[in-house]
Amino acid sequence: MDPMDGGMRYTPRSSDKDWDQAVTFLPASDNKKLEKKRGPGRVGFIVGLVILAAVLALIVGVLVWHFHFRKDFNIQKIYTGSLRITNQPFVDAYETSDSPEFQGLAKQVMSQLKSMYSESPLLSKYYVGSRVQAFSEGSVIAYYESDFTVPVGQDKAVDQAVSELSNMYSAPKAARGVVKNQGPLIFDYVVSSALDTRLFSNARTSTRYAQHTRDTADEIIKSPGFPDSPYPPNSVVQWQLRGDPGFALKLSFDTFNLEQNCAKDFVRVYDSLVPMDKFLMAEKCGYYSPSDPLSFISSRNVMLVTLVTSDEENFPGFRARISQIKLDGLPCGGPLTGSSGSFQSPNFPNYYPPNTTCHWDITVPVGKFIKLKFPKFMVSTESCSDYVEIAGKSRLCGQKPANHMVTGNSNTMTVVFHSDSSYVDRGFKATFEAYEPTDPCPEMFQCDNKRCVKPTMRCDGWNDCGDSSDEKNCQCDSGMIQCKNGFCKPMFFLCDGIDDCGDGTDEINCGCKAGEFKCSNDQCVSEKLKCDGNRDCNDGSDEEGCSRDLSCTVTTFTCNNKKCITKMNPQCDGQDDCGDGSDETNCNCGKKAFKSSRVVGGEDAVVGEFPWQVSLHVKNMGHVCGASIISKRWLVSAAHCVQDDKIKYSQPGTWEAYLGLHTQKDKQAATKRLLKQIIPHPSYNSYTYDYDIALMELDADVTYSDTIRPICLPSATDVFGSGDSVTITGWGATREGGAGATVLQKARVRIVNGTTCEKLMNGQITSRMMCAGILTGGVDACQGDSGGPLAFLSDDRMYLAGVVSWGDGCARKNKPGIYTYVPKFRGWIKEKTGV
Repeated sequence: MDPMDGGMRYTPRSSDKDWDQAVTFLPASDNKKLEKKRGPGRVGFIVGLVILAAVLALIVGVLVWHFHFRKDFNIQKIYTGSLRITNQPFVDAYETSDSPEFQGLAKQVMSQLKSMYSESPLLSKYYVGSRVQAFSEGSVIAYYESDFTVPVGQDKAVDQAVSELSNMYSAPKAARGVVKNQGPLIFDYVVSSALDTRLFSNARTSTRYAQHTRDTADEIIKSPGFPDSPYPPNSVVQWQLRGDPGFALKLSFDTFNLEQNCAKDFVRVYDSLVPMDKFLMAEKCGYYSPSDPLSFISSRNVMLVTLVTSDEENFPGFRARISQIKLDGLPCGGPLTGSSGSFQSPNFPNYYPPNTTCHWDITVPVGKFIKLKFPKFMVSTESCSDYVEIAGKSRLCGQKPANHMVTGNSNTMTVVFHSDSSYVDRGFKATFEAYEPTDPCPEMFQCDNKRCVKPTMRCDGWNDCGDSSDEKNCQCDSGMIQCKNGFCKPMFFLCDGIDDCGDGTDEINCGCKAGEFKCSNDQCVSEKLKCDGNRDCNDGSDEEGCSRDLSCTVTTFTCNNKKCITKMNPQCDGQDDCGDGSDETNCNCGKKAFKSSRVVGGEDAVVGEFPWQVSLHVKNMGHVCGASIISKRWLVSAAHCVQDDKIKYSQPGTWEAYLGLHTQKDKQAATKRLLKQIIPHPSYNSYTYDYDIALMELDADVTYSDTIRPICLPSATDVFGSGDSVTITGWGATREGGAGATVLQKARVRIVNGTTCEKLMNGQITSRMMCAGILTGGVDACQGDSGGPLAFLSDDRMYLAGVVSWGDGCARKNKPGIYTYVPKFRGWIKEKTGV
């Protein structure tokens, strides 16, 4: 064993009114006088009153139906659209909606829209009116809204009628014999679509701004209140953005921080001046890091940005810059020659513009063929309306795995990228390379689908080709499971209750020894531990079906009402298991602000991707260990990080904690805290690394931000199963014996079956440890990652499943990393910190 050393790892409710009708009869003061009077008599009087009451009831009923129920039979439909006027030149006054020129042309457009709708018997019945919202160049494009009141059940028919009418007016002149005299304005095309109902809700206030970007100066737009206060609730805010003729607009968000749920708060960007879904470029919510910014380019000199907010959970909002670029200012196609080279979609890695087509003609030396590789490929999947076409044959769209490859059979190739009018994406980056026809994958393994993968990926137990051809007909080494069907599987799949081979090979002979109880997850524990009140099986199955009443223990979840929950993973799962909601409180954790341990074989994390990660520095020395934020005051780390050596690591004064840190060379951008106290677990064993966990109290609370947030703590009943994917992060050595990383690293590994890990680590694993890694080697935590988090993703939250503890070297084959199993210490953590 070579353990890590000290240099260490909201829908408005509708309520119906009740209408009470009552007739009160007052007693007469002299009954005899009434009896002597001539008239209809008492019976006639009562009959008259009954008739009167019935008439009144009928009137009230009609009124109630008219004002209350009748509204349910009609719905409001708004259609937004644009049309091009070909017999009018654009004048600058059309940009100002209160100018006489704007008003005059708008009146003509509305008159002709009314005439257009009158050509449809269906639309003419329900049409209410139109409003012109804006004009832009080309010759003149008018943007409008049209209102209809439509009976329920007729909305689909009206949608179809609007679409057909638009198509008829957009047809070539030779096909327009059915169109009556248009009027003084000649329309070249008409495009319209139903407006998203979220954009005209009566519950939301509406605001509109207009800005024109000129020359090279940037214009700024920002959400109301930014940055001093959150954006207002129940609002629809629109920014109509313009540029000069011959230019496109570029919208770049410096800050973007909205609620994560797009059903509540969202921003929509349109390649238009009214919100038409046909020209919707994107709908976004949540948080986007400044290091991975949102940036959009229009297809012409107009753009619309719309912010819609709900009545709750308001966030800081956004700030964005608008600049203009020449329409031909983005690289798009052209000839490519040579033995190798690269090209990419316009504006990559940001969103490509709509209505764009690029052609690349690639030529390599005669006698060679062309191989295309796509390190990144993200092209909208809307019916493959955006695509990359290769050699006039295959079309690619959607998202492809890294380094997706396509080969040709000549020394020339044409690649075409096309985007339609809506739903843009990040695009692609591509490289081309000449290859010998007889050797399409030099020094690589060629998959049946023509993809090339590294030879080391052959028979490693993972489907790297995508068609499993790299895993067929394998002769496995002794460290892997040899399936009867010729596949190899990692050893940690052995006896995990899942048929990973596909023929059951990995689940043969998986019984427990005499005197042992087999847990539901195939773990074996002593029969004496069954029903002893402690959760010895990781899945708690040794305590299921016991006849005695279980009292709440450290191994179960105790509700505030003292109810004991034995369900696995009850916290923050969206279900009130306790009945008092206490299992769903304190759930503001484990969320990344940004959208998308010894770490060997990892990659750079994005700024704020792991906001709970802490870098622990020894004063005047630099980074030594990692830790995780669990509250504004407390951190969790490893006990072996705070054991005295030549340096008094156990003393709070030795340490500095950097929160929100991304790059070790940029400590001034982080929040520094000193430590008030350090609490290593009292049972920590420095020889076996058992109970390797410690708590650290900061000298002052921290303020949560986009880059500083807590990770969720698991409950004592949480289970992390073998084969589950987990994430390790840290600034530790990127190779065994190497130097620490400058930028925070991340890597994905899998939890290894406990029985397998016990064998691989020669019996040194206790019930307070868990194993994770890639048994083929190459990915692991390493020195300097100690104390950092092993994070498990569940229901869109990250949980602290483990703490980086020790390992036999770093990233060695069949040597997983060993982590302190945090659920075992949940009671101790709460006792010491209150968290």
